[in-house]
Amino acid sequence: MAAVQAEPLVSPVGSHNEWDPLEEIIVGRLDGVRIPSRHPVVACNIPPWAARLQGLAAGFRYPRVLVERAQQELDGFVTLLESLGITVRRPEAVDYGRRFGTPDWSSRGFCNSCPRDSMLVIGDEIIETPMAWPCRYFETHSYRPLLKEYFQAGARWTAAPKPELADALFDPGFRVPKPGEPMRYILTEYEPVFDAADFVRAGRDLFVTRSNVTNRSGIEWLRRHLGPAYRIHEIESRCRTPMHIDTTFMPLAPGKVLVNPEYVDVGRLPAVLDSWEVLVAPEPEPIRDRLLRTASLCGKWLSMNVLMVDEKRVIAERHHTGMLRALERWGFEPIPCDLLHYAPFGGSFHCATLDVRRRGGLESYCP
Repeated sequence: MAAVQAEPLVSPVGSHNEWDPLEEIIVGRLDGVRIPSRHPVVACNIPPWAARLQGLAAGFRYPRVLVERAQQELDGFVTLLESLGITVRRPEAVDYGRRFGTPDWSSRGFCNSCPRDSMLVIGDEIIETPMAWPCRYFETHSYRPLLKEYFQAGARWTAAPKPELADALFDPGFRVPKPGEPMRYILTEYEPVFDAADFVRAGRDLFVTRSNVTNRSGIEWLRRHLGPAYRIHEIESRCRTPMHIDTTFMPLAPGKVLVNPEYVDVGRLPAVLDSWEVLVAPEPEPIRDRLLRTASLCGKWLSMNVLMVDEKRVIAERHHTGMLRALERWGFEPIPCDLLHYAPFGGSFHCATLDVRRRGGLESYCP
């Protein structure tokens, strides 16, 4: 008797760029969130006075007023996504007050508010990233039920080598470079580390910023893992404390990219973008809430942290009216939404999500 051939699995995961029509997305949580544990790699990206406060409060719960405001806005964002016909998935709630570690170090957790940091979707593959913050070491465990479900249905599931996060990974003499000084980073090349949020996708081309959470070894690991079907281009950032590309350089549609004029020299973009339209982000509106400004883990350019629903529709922060007007002027259809109070937990619309499935195939958008 001939063997019965099983039907091939059709992966529920499929996303090649930042703009194809969005069908399914993971949105982060705020349950159990804790102030990040003290470590030089955490402190190096915030002002010295804020780093001192962060060190004193490390491991404690965030002030209730911050969490409640952000939760209300997050609930509204989820409702908006669902009203647009997008399937929304969520990680499990976690108690981040529990201590964990390796033989070399111990830490408490942080949160699972930003799935964009810990996982990278390339086509039908989800890659767990080797993050440099010790407090985020086991962050993807809260997504494991979803990852197992996607894998069983046909997705590819990869985890980059888990880093040791030994002292040798961090430069003990690091200080933030002043304007005009050569760029330097707290990370050495001891082992590969990277956050997924330092990469953005445009089909067969990916763009990355080297940062204080992504080293050259991490970029090279991903380049070798993806192989010759993909190209990775580095975007030079003038930010003195770089962390995550999505407030620096954001592809919005085929041939259109949003750039931060403070961090990016438009004349030094990779040559593959010569035919693209470069959209220069307007100066963001200042944050007037003193508590929010003090507690934020993000800079003022969070106005760029938008989420494309498709090539035209884009979810953007209601508070940033200059960005909303600019998007309209460039031919997009902005959908205003509130998520301003999410900044203390790591970001805005792009950071708070991971697009699992967008309708469209793998194409080349760069010559």
